[in-house]
Amino acid sequence: MRRVLVTGASGFLGAHVAARLAAVGMSVLAQGRDAGRCAALEAAGHAVVRIDLSQPFDAAVDAAFGEPDAIVHCAALSAPFGRPADFETANVTATRNLVDFARRQGVRRFVQISSPSVCFAFRDQLGVSEDMALPEPVNAYARTKRQGEGIVLAMSGIGPVVLRPRGIYGAGDRALLPRLLGAARQRPLPLFRDGQARIDLTHVDDVVDAVFAALAAGSAADGQIFNVSGGEVLPVRRIAEDACARSGLTARWRKMPLWPAMLAAGVMEAVALRLPGQPEPPVTRYGLGLFAYAQSLDIAKAGRILGWAPRVSFEEGLDRTFGKTENQGAIGRAA
Repeated sequence: MRRVLVTGASGFLGAHVAARLAAVGMSVLAQGRDAGRCAALEAAGHAVVRIDLSQPFDAAVDAAFGEPDAIVHCAALSAPFGRPADFETANVTATRNLVDFARRQGVRRFVQISSPSVCFAFRDQLGVSEDMALPEPVNAYARTKRQGEGIVLAMSGIGPVVLRPRGIYGAGDRALLPRLLGAARQRPLPLFRDGQARIDLTHVDDVVDAVFAALAAGSAADGQIFNVSGGEVLPVRRIAEDACARSGLTARWRKMPLWPAMLAAGVMEAVALRLPGQPEPPVTRYGLGLFAYAQSLDIAKAGRILGWAPRVSFEEGLDRTFGKTENQGAIGRAA
């Protein structure tokens, strides 16, 4: 039976990956740090190892992880703002440690979950391909995920594959839609550039399918980067209004000029970096950019090489997230 190590299994995507692997009979070792969520994984029947990936691996860590055939590296610090050192530790040091472990143990497939944030720029970008020249990173998260990609792809002997899934949502999401719904509860959402912003999100089930495709792929996928998205480029206004409606909210909008808002967000970020703990400010430039620009991914390469294509439309994804008849779904309760 194939043995797969899933890092970040106490998180949203990692938990879904581990559950699907176990459901098809694979032997799964789940890595996580959150005690409560790790306990839930154990209760679900998963073998769980609570190890901090950013700490040096010794013989005891190698023994705990064993000799997996494949690794799905979901663990990361994902946020639009924070201490640069924290992103470096979670997304660079941890990835380097895990890649070195994979080399020592002869892992045959290493699937790195990256992010399209490495491609993000403050302009409209439609049909972005994997071979696009990367812009200057917009924040510490984008910078460190880009570094993580480089670390993985440089280790050719472990069958590296990088996936860049855009805007993952679904039941159990604790980031994308909860952030959006939380903002909608507190204040009108910003309407920039007459609502020109568009984006392609991805239901978590489609991302898990892409992970499975990467695990099963032949050598043609080695060393390759693949964009992953739901394939529908939807107005951000529609996404927000549909999600709010499923949670019993009415999205409110306020037309705003973009660049004064960006300037104010930049000032708030600069102030936050000088405060104890460097707390995330109420708005960030990256967050505003998501409401301002049209952006989408070209996912044709994943179809050609991995044989993967999205299957969950946004409407069906909302049904799976909130329930077809319930107004207040899992995301609404979590937000």
